[in-house]
Amino acid sequence: PFLVTGATRISLFPSRVATLARKRAATMVDGIAVGLKKGHILTTRKLAARPAQRKGKLGKRVKMIRELVRDVVGSAPYEKRLMELLKVGRDKRALKLAKRKLGTHLRGKRKREEMGNLLRKLTTTRK
Repeated sequence: PFLVTGATRISLFPSRVATLARKRAATMVDGIAVGLKKGHILTTRKLAARPAQRKGKLGKRVKMIRELVRDVVGSAPYEKRLMELLKVGRDKRALKLAKRKLGTHLRGKRKREEMGNLLRKLTTTRK
């Protein structure tokens, strides 16, 4: 969608850069009623954090409960196998197993790290 006049090409749609530049200029308000920078000058308030902004953050209580459940219930069979693989230094194989059991690469990496930490914790408590 260009308008061709002689040797020049004029875009019928404004480019992305021009649009962004206009938006950026529009945000800088100068108190005048007309023009790109039109609008009433405001002071931006610092708003308090909403509860939704801490979604997913691990609290003290939940952390303690999860640790207690882990101690009482123990590990799943695949987690025990993961720890065995980590003991003998087969980190890549452990990641492959975790990925297959949990579905994604990131979850697998997290589980491998968690099992490694648990293994280190067990070895330090035995000594």
